[in-house]
This record gives sequence, C-alpha cells and structure tokens, in this order.
Amino acid sequence: MKRVGFLLKVREEYIEEYKTHHQNVWKEMKTALVKHGWNNYSLFIRPDGLLFGYFEARESFPKSLAGMSEEPINTQWQEVMSPYFEIIESSTPDLPMVELNEVFHLD
Repeated sequence: MKRVGFLLKVREEYIEEYKTHHQNVWKEMKTALVKHGWNNYSLFIRPDGLLFGYFEARESFPKSLAGMSEEPINTQWQEVMSPYFEIIESSTPDLPMVELNEVFHLD
C-alpha cells in the first residue's frame, strides 16, 4: 500500500457545482476506483479552489491512474469534470494531477 497525495485546481466559479457532483458520484465510478486501488480516497478543497486529494494505492499512483484510464466510466466522468478544472486545453482533470511526496506519517 502506498499513501498518495495530489493537487488540482478547481475554477473558483465552479466550486459549489463541483461539490454537488461529488455528493452524487456514480456507483460505477466508485466501483472502478476501488477496482484500481483507490482506497480510503478523500478530497479536500480550499475556498480558492485548490484541491488536495488523498488515497491509499494498492501499488502506486501511476498504476492506479493507468487502471482508471482503461475504464469507460472514467472517460465519461472526466468529460463531465473537465470544465470545473484549471487544466491544459484538450486535457482531462486526471492528467495534470501533481503527486506530493510524503514527508511524515504518524501511525
């Protein structure tokens, strides 16, 4: 198991809408996340839209991302989520995720 932290940026004008979508994440999307090792997954957001994500990967962040990239439901979810993020044109929100290095953990 690998603890993973990452950052993304939600456009400030879409923060409330983004939160609403995450109160109703599709069942198929949740199933795909678990299938590809996104365990104990949480998202946190600041008022300016900076988003911090945390999950415990079965193997690694790249492996978990790669597994999700093969899921049609993830493609659909990323299409819905793309307008909410500050991302490079013609990209999807899961591509510019910035992985953070863990520097401390207390069990």
